[in-house]
Amino acid sequence: MQQTCAQCSAAFSVHNEDLQMLDELSPVIGGVKLSLPSPTMCPDCRLQRRQAHVNHVNLYERTCDLSGAPIISNTHPSAPYTVYDQEVWYSDKWDAHKYQRKYDFSRPFFEQLKELIDEVPRPNLMTGYEFDENCDYTNYAGKNKDCYLIFDSDENRDCFYSYSLNHCVNCVGCYRTRKSELCYECVDCVKCYGSAYLQDCDNCADSVFLKNCTGCKNCLMCSNIKNKEYWVENKPVGKEEFGKLRAMLGSHSAVESARGRFEKLKLEFPQKYMHGVQNEDVEGDYLVNCKNAFNCFDSEDLWDCRYVYQGFMPLKTCMDIHECGEGERLYECSVAGYEINSCCFCNHTLANMSDMLYCSLCHHSNHCFGCVGLRRKKYCILNKQHSKEEYEELVPKIVEHMRGTGEWGEFFPVSIATYAYNETIAQDYYPLTKDEVKRRGWQWFDDVEKKEQKTGEPAELPDSIDDTPEDICGKILTCEESGRQYKVIPQELEFHKKLHVPLPRTSFFKRYRNQLAMRNKRILHNRKCDKCGAAIRTSYQPGRPEQIYCEPCYQESLS
Repeated sequence: MQQTCAQCSAAFSVHNEDLQMLDELSPVIGGVKLSLPSPTMCPDCRLQRRQAHVNHVNLYERTCDLSGAPIISNTHPSAPYTVYDQEVWYSDKWDAHKYQRKYDFSRPFFEQLKELIDEVPRPNLMTGYEFDENCDYTNYAGKNKDCYLIFDSDENRDCFYSYSLNHCVNCVGCYRTRKSELCYECVDCVKCYGSAYLQDCDNCADSVFLKNCTGCKNCLMCSNIKNKEYWVENKPVGKEEFGKLRAMLGSHSAVESARGRFEKLKLEFPQKYMHGVQNEDVEGDYLVNCKNAFNCFDSEDLWDCRYVYQGFMPLKTCMDIHECGEGERLYECSVAGYEINSCCFCNHTLANMSDMLYCSLCHHSNHCFGCVGLRRKKYCILNKQHSKEEYEELVPKIVEHMRGTGEWGEFFPVSIATYAYNETIAQDYYPLTKDEVKRRGWQWFDDVEKKEQKTGEPAELPDSIDDTPEDICGKILTCEESGRQYKVIPQELEFHKKLHVPLPRTSFFKRYRNQLAMRNKRILHNRKCDKCGAAIRTSYQPGRPEQIYCEPCYQESLS
């Protein structure tokens, strides 16, 4: 079935499988099936809408509105919201029921929900607070220990300045890396150790500048090799020669020279049409151990899922999902997980949730509709407590009212988001100008890119990590690309000396966006294998310089 997107006016397909899953995911309350309608937006606009409610990396200094203590928050001090430190927010010092209201059938639902969202206190950060240890400077992260400035990351220890880490130890500056240790600036890697500047590598150790390598150790500037040791630029070398070349890469100038050479070298080797392993019947990119997953990206352990992005833990029978994990039967949810089941249109809901509709910042609750900030509650509507019988009678009436206003089946509108559009990750994937954002009636925040003035003595980094003094940690550095100030923390300096790689010349925020640009966009194209001509569906846009191979041809090409 072809439809026209209500936002961008592009034509898009609603597949029979989409309709079947919508029917399967439709909630049943009091014996009444609340049928989910077909999407009114294309998959990209639906994702953009979910992402526009998520601020991962922009953090600000402010005070807790209850205790007055200084805190770090992803909500700017000028934003019109009450913000509590997580320790306070999760305590019994306040009650979300205080903000309850009766549903008004004369007004649109989202108008009433926005009023509730605007009044209920928010936590200063979004983390798995109940599971974290010494992780005060992490955001959209959970079950971590002794980590600093990591985002969209779970179950890590001693990691810093990274995005989308899972099960890592002592990793710095990495992006979407899993089950790895002592790694620096590695992108889309798994089970790697003691390495730097790797991309799309598996089970590699003590190596620098690798692409598409598996099972390699002590290799430099290589691409598309398997189970090799002491190789440089895809050729075998002696152990002594390797040691000399590796020792040079403690120098920033040597690293940049090697980077330039490597960018050219890796184009000489074919790329597999899709990033992923151990998949069955999938379409998408950056997928691991998935089965029957359609148009899914950056996820692991999906089963019978459609339009899922950044699934950080197993998901089953889910559709239109962003950044969820450990859940089943979810539809149009964002930032939800840790034992969550049968929920629709929920965001920022973590830990033991079921049968929730249009809820935000709720935890350990079930059978709630349009609630914000509740914990361990059931049968609530707009934070107002009801009996089971009242709830089951009222919710179908509200849904029918929402059908009349065109709201049922739609995720939270961008117009009621608590962050400005350019604060959110939507700006990273769907960049807009200030004028474009304003024309859509969305928020824009002029100070997002404001350069902080840190305290300390200005300094410049020496070329070699061997010449870097210990007191660099108390000084102010300036990003060579953005002009943004940043500091080096003692743990970071210790890490760089141990791995023998130079300290970064750019701030985390610039590195994060540079690494994002290294990856393919979440758009699939029809093209043919450049070797055998087989039809493939790939995120490599036609016309790019790489040779793109289907799975069999790619495996045959590996050294």
